[in-house]
Amino acid sequence: MNIATAPIGLQAAADATDAIVAVRGVSKFYGAVEALRGIDLDFPRGQLTSLLGPSGCGKTTLLKIIAGLIRPDAGSITVDGRPVRAPGPERAFVFQDFALLPWATVERNVAFGLELRGMQRAERDRIARHYIGEVGLAGFEQKYPHELSGGMRQRVGLARALCVDADVLLLDEPFSAVDEQNRRKFQEDLIRLRATENKTFIFVTHSIEEAVYISDRIVLLSPRPGRVSRIIEPAIDRTGDPDAIRRDQGYLDTVEEIWQGLKQYVD
Repeated sequence: MNIATAPIGLQAAADATDAIVAVRGVSKFYGAVEALRGIDLDFPRGQLTSLLGPSGCGKTTLLKIIAGLIRPDAGSITVDGRPVRAPGPERAFVFQDFALLPWATVERNVAFGLELRGMQRAERDRIARHYIGEVGLAGFEQKYPHELSGGMRQRVGLARALCVDADVLLLDEPFSAVDEQNRRKFQEDLIRLRATENKTFIFVTHSIEEAVYISDRIVLLSPRPGRVSRIIEPAIDRTGDPDAIRRDQGYLDTVEEIWQGLKQYVD
């Protein structure tokens, strides 16, 4: 299998007409600490973009600013041309720590966003069951979070985000707490969902291998203060065997080249 990989270097920003999320001049301070400086990015509609960089480079901060969970100190965010000042229904956040309601069943956790919107129970339960099946949890609808493994709880979080039919899904290292076998399975499931759901995914990860495997675009951020260092577009044919993709020389070369660019920042 051949994997065509775009040259690794500074790429032009996505055509603004194709971008659903636009980040302009975003900076953020935590007290005297500058977390982000002058971030300019466009996130193309329908693509999966990963934010990758060393610890402390502001990946999660940028994700939360896009989500409207925190405000930037400078700059602006728009989604479909509308300014972001708070969380909104066009964006859904998948947290690293699951953030499930411990007293609610899987079905109610998944349907919770629809419940908040006032949707009738029969309809929201129908939608919830569909997405529970999509993430591989059919049969677990009436289980509680404490009865599930960490990987299963993360699937519940993903199903909940899909359930509200947001245009943009924001994922903060959603697979970091699971073992390597489940992590690979989740990556493959995400690629399948990306193909069928027609959503825009913005994905934070520390894993170079994960970013190269799942992403249409990878945004490399520099160490604090986080700035856009490079944008990489791995042109990978993901229709083949997942293990063959991970063994392909083009995939391996892309992983290695990103590592060579990042290892200077490792203590």
